[in-house]
Amino acid sequence: MASGGGYRNGTHKAPSLRTSSSFKSKLPPNASSNGRRTSTIDAVYGRVRVSVRLRPRNAEELAADADFADCVEQQPELKRLKLRKNNWDSDTYEFDEVFTEFASQKRVYEVVAKPVVESVLDGYNGTVMAYGQTGTGKTYTLGRLGDEDASARGIMVRSMEDILANICLETDSVSVSYLQLYMETIQDLLNPANDNIPIIEDQKTGDVSLPGATVVEVRDQQSFLELLRVGEAHRYAANTKLNTESSRSHAILLVQIKRSVPGREADFSAETDHSSHLATNYKPPMLRKGKLVLVDLAGSERVNKSGSEGHMLEEAKSINLSLSALGKCINALAENSAHVPVRDSKLTRLLKDSFGGTSRTSLVITIGPSPRHRAETASTILFGQRAMKVENMLKIKEEFDYKSLSKRLEVQVDKLIAENERQQKAFEAEVERIRLEAQKHVTEAERNYAEALKEEKMKCQVEYMDSIKKLEEKWSLNQQKPTNVRTDGTCITEEVSELKMLLQNERQIRKAAEEEINKLKDEQHKFTKPGSAGGNYDILNLQSMLEEEIRQKKRLEEEVIVLRSQFSQLTMEAGQRTSYLDRSRNGTGLPGLDSLSPLKNLHYKDATNGERSSITNLHEQVGLHKILSLLESEDATVRINAVKVVANLAAEEVNQEKIVEAGGLNSLLMLLSISEDETIRRIAAGAIANLAMSEANQELIMTQGGIALLAVTAADAEDPQTLRMVAGAIANLCGNDKLQTRLRSEGGIKALLGMVRCRHQDVLSQVARGIANFAKCESRASAQGQKAGRSSLIEDGALPWIVQNSNNEASMIRRHVELALCHLAQHEVNAKDMISGGALWELIRISRDCSRDDIRSLARRTLTSSLTFQAEMRRLRIEL
Repeated sequence: MASGGGYRNGTHKAPSLRTSSSFKSKLPPNASSNGRRTSTIDAVYGRVRVSVRLRPRNAEELAADADFADCVEQQPELKRLKLRKNNWDSDTYEFDEVFTEFASQKRVYEVVAKPVVESVLDGYNGTVMAYGQTGTGKTYTLGRLGDEDASARGIMVRSMEDILANICLETDSVSVSYLQLYMETIQDLLNPANDNIPIIEDQKTGDVSLPGATVVEVRDQQSFLELLRVGEAHRYAANTKLNTESSRSHAILLVQIKRSVPGREADFSAETDHSSHLATNYKPPMLRKGKLVLVDLAGSERVNKSGSEGHMLEEAKSINLSLSALGKCINALAENSAHVPVRDSKLTRLLKDSFGGTSRTSLVITIGPSPRHRAETASTILFGQRAMKVENMLKIKEEFDYKSLSKRLEVQVDKLIAENERQQKAFEAEVERIRLEAQKHVTEAERNYAEALKEEKMKCQVEYMDSIKKLEEKWSLNQQKPTNVRTDGTCITEEVSELKMLLQNERQIRKAAEEEINKLKDEQHKFTKPGSAGGNYDILNLQSMLEEEIRQKKRLEEEVIVLRSQFSQLTMEAGQRTSYLDRSRNGTGLPGLDSLSPLKNLHYKDATNGERSSITNLHEQVGLHKILSLLESEDATVRINAVKVVANLAAEEVNQEKIVEAGGLNSLLMLLSISEDETIRRIAAGAIANLAMSEANQELIMTQGGIALLAVTAADAEDPQTLRMVAGAIANLCGNDKLQTRLRSEGGIKALLGMVRCRHQDVLSQVARGIANFAKCESRASAQGQKAGRSSLIEDGALPWIVQNSNNEASMIRRHVELALCHLAQHEVNAKDMISGGALWELIRISRDCSRDDIRSLARRTLTSSLTFQAEMRRLRIEL
């Protein structure tokens, strides 16, 4: 939507130059009287640069003011502008640049916006803003798309052209959000359904962010022009007497640029090399972040001139109020005032960094020539003069790009895993091949030995049969000579002796053959037996090859483990926590939001159901006094096991009274105070937390100095599990109405708030629970007239942390903090502190968006019943 009527109709009129009778120098402090301007491009401190642009007369002014001279006379060569009071007197002002009505869009961009765009590309924040009366050409200067005439392109279009021309889309990124501030509500022009975006301020840095705004990444100029068309179609505009297309909202274009710094990126050329050549010194690339804010302010108007009525009148009031708040901030900054009323309007909160912050800011003020609007022109000029006195401190924003490094390391790990799998498959295939080859050799050797054994056996059998046959033949011959036997006794005796000798020889031959067979069998057995000294050379070679392959596999696995370790370490340093892992909740029995429920589930990870059963049996067999006496044992292992048993017993309500009567509470407190073993302190704190479930035990713990011991433990401990146990014990004590004063005086509240240094979700959940319990007791005491004055939590500085975590992504922390805010708000004396600390906005959010009906209703009742909150909401025009 264009706002400059003179630029729409294309009529141009050269101003008539007259000399003035008086000269009043309106130079800012850092500009010299001879017209030279201080350069702030490379300086640490940078003044807001202000240019003035004159709109030519439109058709109406040509007709109505034909007999009158222009109220403005320009001296662009001297960068001066004269504002006529009458025909003989005028005021003279100097600016960083003065544009006549004939100045081209290109020249305006190069002088006003291009230096800011170059700074943003170098990593700084930058702001370009147009200010002026309605109908003087602000939207024409900033938001003109130039569809019909390319030379008419405005600053928004030309800025994106320069940005896309100076970045590398492969390594850099550009993202855009397009918003409008309408009637003190921030609306998304790219998503009209998102019509109430909250402003979030970082408590540490003070940076302003809009987490609910639509963010679109831009890759080319055409897609950016489409986004601008969509946004312009959703922007509010109306027809007034001064402008046929008057913008009724402030348009804000946010451009986020992320650029990798050339020459400072780690060398990743080894990505495609073999795993043994991987670099071990991984340095993350440097990333520069710049933010460009282009602001097309709605024009200020006088109702009697614009003719606004009804809803348009309300719009005009809202516009003038926000511009008035901006003017107050500019005045305060120009005069170095100690207080700058930034929170008077959402516009000033959004532009907090642009005036007096870290942004390089360039302001173009647009004016008209008509003498009928001289008062509005004078007001615009004085606004620009005051803005020239504002100085900003420019800061470059650089950070390490851990996300990019993490992605590259993931790619390397995936490549190594794939390479390892390939080598594993090849190794297994080679082992299988060698095994089959060895099995083939063994089978062949077995077959050869079997054949040799068979041949030897056949040979022995043949020889044996031949010997038997010869003996039978000789026996037959002897039987055929009976006469010789009878007649000659000596001959028979010799034949018998010879026969015995032959039989004896045959027995020896047979025995030798059997021994040969056994020997062959033994040799076969020795050959087939693995690892024998007589094994063949191929098998020994096979074993050495297998051992070498196993060693290589182990070396590859060690390299993969080293890379995974580096990857995990860098991922933890990047913080881009995007999501948390599931935690084991068996150590924290989280209570309900409204009750002082005990930590009944405060059991330890090693205490399974079976162990608890055995601990119960041990308690019944040995006796509680004997177990408590072991807490004083000199053996650390005995003490640890004994305190584990006591802690598990304390988790059951039936055992708690017995433990206290037997002196177990005293022993646990003593153990907590003197032990230096982190495990003993953690388990002892958990046991005390379980005992603190009972109101009687809570008073005993306070009487015996337990809260002081817990506070000391909270200050010394670094282990998140120990802090979780201590926070759980203090959280239980916070729910006792009688202990509120002592709990604070003995350092319990400060200890609880101090544990937020450990950013572990379980610890923060217990801290939030304790704060909610304490706030509930305070609210109850205030309602009963037992407490007056501000909340102790606010006095101890807990409110900023509560506001910061009221929208925590962890549901348990968020619910406790929301409940704490509601309880604090119920006491009227806390209202002013909560408003100044930003808690009112969170209460409004809770009353609208909280998923729990009871908390949402409580927040709504609290807001409606508080006179202070009601007055502030009326001032801000907020309705529940």
